[in-house]
Amino acid sequence: MPGPIHPMSSSPSTPAPKRDRRGLTSRFLASAAERIDRAIGWPTLGTPLGLAVLVGLRSQLRAFNLVDTGAHPGPPLQPGDTANHRERSIDGRFNDVVEPSMGSYGSRFGRNVPLANTYPEPPGWVVDGPNPRLISTRLLDRKQFQPATTLNLLAAAWIQFEVHDWFNHGVDRKVDPWVIERPDDDPIPSPDPITIPRTTAITGDDPDAPPAYAATASFWWDGSQIYGDCAKYADAIRTWDRGQIELDHLGLPPIHTEPLQDPEGSFANFWVGLALLHSLFLREHNAICRRLAAAYPDLTDQQLYDRARLVNCALMAKIHTVDWTPAIIAHPTTVTAMRGQWFGLLGERISRRRGRVIDNEVLCGIPGSPTDFHDVRFSLTEEFVAVYRMHPLIPDTVRFRSQTDDAGGVEHPVEDLMAAQVRDRLGESSMADLLYSFGRAHPGALTLHNFPRALQHLERKDSEPIDLATIDLLRIRERGVPRYNEFRELLRLKRVTDFDELTDNEEWAAELRRIYGHIDRVDLMIGLLAEKKPPGFGFSDTAFRIFIVMASRRLSADRFFTSDFRPEVYTEVGMAWVRDNSMRSVLLRHFPTLAPALEGVRNPFAPWNCPTQHRSTQHRSTQHRSTQHRSTQHRSTQHRSTQHRSTQHRST
Repeated sequence: MPGPIHPMSSSPSTPAPKRDRRGLTSRFLASAAERIDRAIGWPTLGTPLGLAVLVGLRSQLRAFNLVDTGAHPGPPLQPGDTANHRERSIDGRFNDVVEPSMGSYGSRFGRNVPLANTYPEPPGWVVDGPNPRLISTRLLDRKQFQPATTLNLLAAAWIQFEVHDWFNHGVDRKVDPWVIERPDDDPIPSPDPITIPRTTAITGDDPDAPPAYAATASFWWDGSQIYGDCAKYADAIRTWDRGQIELDHLGLPPIHTEPLQDPEGSFANFWVGLALLHSLFLREHNAICRRLAAAYPDLTDQQLYDRARLVNCALMAKIHTVDWTPAIIAHPTTVTAMRGQWFGLLGERISRRRGRVIDNEVLCGIPGSPTDFHDVRFSLTEEFVAVYRMHPLIPDTVRFRSQTDDAGGVEHPVEDLMAAQVRDRLGESSMADLLYSFGRAHPGALTLHNFPRALQHLERKDSEPIDLATIDLLRIRERGVPRYNEFRELLRLKRVTDFDELTDNEEWAAELRRIYGHIDRVDLMIGLLAEKKPPGFGFSDTAFRIFIVMASRRLSADRFFTSDFRPEVYTEVGMAWVRDNSMRSVLLRHFPTLAPALEGVRNPFAPWNCPTQHRSTQHRSTQHRSTQHRSTQHRSTQHRSTQHRSTQHRST
């Protein structure tokens, strides 16, 4: 297997220069794709041409929009070798054995725009350009819940589940916080301003360079949200017997392990939706362990744990790629494109039967291909973080239902499903009923005026309530992510010229004009929520540009999805587990009574069946087929009788 296509070495504070390795033909075709997209737009093209344009856009974005911010700020580690590092480490080190700290805990977030465009906004603009609390209450406040009717609530929980794996920032409480004054007409009157701690910044040797920001989780797709990102927690939840994780009667790690998690990290945002997915994939880990132990009885506890984690992480990556993403961007072209990232454009059937018939990621998919960093050390980016701010997906309430008859129990406000109340809620219903309830409920649409009010006044233990909408806006400004129009231009899109071009909602355009005054001042998050979406899309085409380049990069840069995605590392049984499973099979393995709710549902992140309605539909369908059958029999009998009489007549 060829070695990784590795970035040039550089000092920690001097990012490597980006080199365009593409041949002339590739450059020409990618440039042509970009021109077609700017002139016509990829969503208006048929699927074959649309796919070709998306491949070209990805090539352009890989060449020009992967920007290095420097190596890990910690002491460099000695290179290793893949033979001695066949498992995912707790902190993400040694995924790349040449630069072992790449992508690990403490790494710098990269960028998708030139460094010259990443300086933090001036302090006055961060807190008052316009006031983010004013924007929260005037443009984001949910007056009436707007559902995303093509999705179920598990889709909202899933993306938060994955985000907690990919990235988290630290805050610096040693410096003065950001102070945001409340508008005069603030719906929560208080004489006190809003204070928000600043993001921990890393500076290099050049005092004039823009700051970078450190990750408090590894960037790799390594399941750290369930396995833990520190050794104490990771060890505490293990049984140390056959590789398994200890789960209590609620399906979660024992409650005594919770204090080992960072109270200011992703655990602070825990809620019932996350608990369901944590429990589901910890159960899946244990199921994988049991299967591996049966197939390979000589494997030690540690070997079973390590291989089960590899398999579980690959399965989660597959589910995100071929189940979740096609559900939220359900345009025919992007559905084909996302499945192509995993299976290749030759398709799943050839992938399953013949494996990789050619070493080409477009035709055969990324898993199993050579590791490729595209000349930039791997990191996730601040722009990637910014476009994943999707809090409008959270509804105001969730009704707990019965999977047997869809009977509705208590309708809980979302604030009663969070943090300290999670275990109480899990104790009120079976896990199967809770999953069914989420499968039947809709998340919110990603639009203006749809931010959940509970998250605009979110109670936190031992602190003042926080407004996540205000924090979202401030973080994007603080970390130097460009505003909407500049962001579009740097992502190879045309700027919008006025508010009416940004949105086809006249009321929104008027509100945006009143608050911002000029189109170039519009915040990135506001522009993404206001923008007209392509057919089938749950989010904007502008946000999609980041996904075009970064979604594939999470796979292509990871050794365990590329050069080491093979039986010698995963085992034959492990590879088969990834190949043969999906979100649907995971749900039904652990909760088989959900089968009627999922029957006929094409994507498990789409709304599920109501069993009583489904049975009624099946009954009517059966009656219809029975009536058709009797009618056919009757006509056939009549026909034979007529033939018989005709034969008799001719005989006579």
